[in-house]
Amino acid sequence: MYWRCKIMWAAVMALRKKALDAGILSNRRVGTDIYRLEIDCPFLAEAGVPGQFLQVHIEGPGLLLRRPLGIAEADAGAGTIAMYYRVVGKGTAALAEMKPGQTVNCLGPLGQGFSLKSERPLLVGGGMGLAPLLFLAQRFQGKAAVLLGGRNKAEVFWSEFFAPLTLQVFITTDDGSAGEKGFTTALLPALLAKHPFDVVFTCGPDVMMRKIWAIAKQADVPCQVSLERRMACGLGACLSCVIDTADGGRKKVCQDGPVFWAQEVF
Repeated sequence: MYWRCKIMWAAVMALRKKALDAGILSNRRVGTDIYRLEIDCPFLAEAGVPGQFLQVHIEGPGLLLRRPLGIAEADAGAGTIAMYYRVVGKGTAALAEMKPGQTVNCLGPLGQGFSLKSERPLLVGGGMGLAPLLFLAQRFQGKAAVLLGGRNKAEVFWSEFFAPLTLQVFITTDDGSAGEKGFTTALLPALLAKHPFDVVFTCGPDVMMRKIWAIAKQADVPCQVSLERRMACGLGACLSCVIDTADGGRKKVCQDGPVFWAQEVF
């Protein structure tokens, strides 16, 4: 009875969103194992906000659950959405094989997005955490700066995508092959001391975001974080993404997030 109610609740929640077949416009590799998927879906392009995600259904044997992919770019005029994904398993490997002209079924937009109330935002991310920040940079229309990090020069290819959308691009690499040598957290204190940033937005591994929040807190700058968790339904019914919050409560990353103010969850 419990799970029957959960399934019924998921169905009710799904009706509040839209599950749409979207035509694939392009699906190309942009990094070593990272792909950019662009789809034709005017509703999602108009309705989606930075920080939200889609649950994408991929056809194939054993691929029952949808995959959550963050919205990375949206063009309401053209009616297009772009998402970035890393090939890590059967689902994303099958997605990488899909060609323009095929369709994917997308449920969304889902989740709570970033706040857009900032005059001088700083976006901080590494790896796939940079994808949702790209959409945020787009919405800030040239007001934002971005601090991005990677292990080496090959992993900071994201700078090419952020450069046309931001005032400044700061780069760190572990091996020093591009930008400053070190982690994003090593450069962040100096940036907050030198520039009048009023909000820090970050997405990436928890350990990185915890350090970023601690540095932002020390500088008295608010910080929003986008959490990355495994999500089965994306609608708050399966409870696979529930987290403990700082006040002792519990929240669903897919429904209450994935974006939170840092002090709520760390």
